[in-house]
Amino acid sequence: MKRILTGGGAAAFILGALAPALADQPTPWQVRFQAAATPIMEQIEWFEAFSLWFIIPITLLVLVLLGYCIVRFRASANPVPSRTSHNTMIEVIWTVAPVLVLLCLAIPSFQLLTAQYTPPEEPQLTVKATGNQWNWDYEYQLEQPISFNSAILAEADRASLGKEDMARYPRLLAVDNEVVVPVNTTVRVLVTASDVIHAFAMPAFGVKTDAVPGRINETWFNARKEGLFYGQCSELCGKDHAYMPIAFRVVTQEQYDTWLAAARTDLPGANKALMAAVDGAVKVAGN
Repeated sequence: MKRILTGGGAAAFILGALAPALADQPTPWQVRFQAAATPIMEQIEWFEAFSLWFIIPITLLVLVLLGYCIVRFRASANPVPSRTSHNTMIEVIWTVAPVLVLLCLAIPSFQLLTAQYTPPEEPQLTVKATGNQWNWDYEYQLEQPISFNSAILAEADRASLGKEDMARYPRLLAVDNEVVVPVNTTVRVLVTASDVIHAFAMPAFGVKTDAVPGRINETWFNARKEGLFYGQCSELCGKDHAYMPIAFRVVTQEQYDTWLAAARTDLPGANKALMAAVDGAVKVAGN
């Protein structure tokens, strides 16, 4: 393999092997969205760009009008101000134009909102997420349910869990047990809380919903690429609010099936085996 892969070919192979295993997470000085991993997040990115086509010209127009009024109608240049109180044409324009702009924004906005609450197909997997102060409980709604707790990764546990790679398992975002889901699968997430109000947010999935005690909110996603994705509780829920991360590991259907079978009896062992299968591919590709 080393003899065949040379130059650009070897680089392409390495990048291709790395791509599925890369983690999507916040980066220093980030001003844009995380890379979209679901169709919903792609729609959110499109709508944001679409909105800017209205926001930027309107902002510039208002700035120009303000500047014109400041210069043209200043006291020294216009000592006797006009006493005109009505202008039919101006009033029609500033009434009709905003209505048209709002219609252009409202139609795709409502379509996106509907899509966020309406999966295109019956979800193939349902996971219940329960927010606690300050960690998450997850339960796979299967014939034989699987439940586990997911808490922020303690620095002292990195070596024992095989998560010493700070780039892939960053401080304050990595957890001890990730939620594992298959790629290209519609996943329903039932969100609630056991104590106070939390919020379940996964930026790369375009998902954010409140976790309210005594109430179940529903959201969904369909991850189109493999990798490790991070989110956080986005509701101020107490003194350790900043230490309540969310981590989803998206893998192939075969890897998910293997993990699921092993996790029924040995969750730590299943997680380590999955990490070896996913992270190991990166190490081999780099040789």
